[in-house]
Amino acid sequence: MSNYIERVYAVTRRIPRGRVTTYGAIADYLALGSARMVGWALNHSFGTANVPAHRVVNRKGELTGRLHFSTPTLMQQLLESEGVPIVDNRIVDFEQRFWQPTDIEEVENEQ
Repeated sequence: MSNYIERVYAVTRRIPRGRVTTYGAIADYLALGSARMVGWALNHSFGTANVPAHRVVNRKGELTGRLHFSTPTLMQQLLESEGVPIVDNRIVDFEQRFWQPTDIEEVENEQ
């Protein structure tokens, strides 16, 4: 597995339950690649332990990755099981549920 993919997975694993981030936010945090590359990496995460790819959505809060899951409704089901409301394949109150990858450092600095 490439270092880039491992880094995408590492950031994705830090997304708190009940929160979401975007492909672009992860790409910006890693300072290399693009949102599309993050999506590509996460598409290859299925079967990899502990990579909550369902918590990554597009910049509008839409579940654009849903068709890459084993069923088209699984991404929504996983998010709803974490308390994330969804209407018409879009996160309700996306701005309030958005998690910025830079929050990783804030949490680590507090410990």
